[in-house]
Amino acid sequence: MPKLKTKKSVQKRMKITKTGKVKRRKPFGRHYKAHKSGDRRRRVRGADLCVGKIAKNMKILLAPGR
Repeated sequence: MPKLKTKKSVQKRMKITKTGKVKRRKPFGRHYKAHKSGDRRRRVRGADLCVGKIAKNMKILLAPGR
């Protein structure tokens, strides 16, 4: 059976931290910022963690065979 490959689209968007959590960017923070409130723009700044089943699936896609 061939080796499993890392999903490159997931690899570009997510990162596994040293403790094994999955880090991602928050959505809606790239463009069209003029009509968004300052509170909303501050909320989408920085990174967030994936939790639950989504985090488990992302780990499989990022590091197959481990």
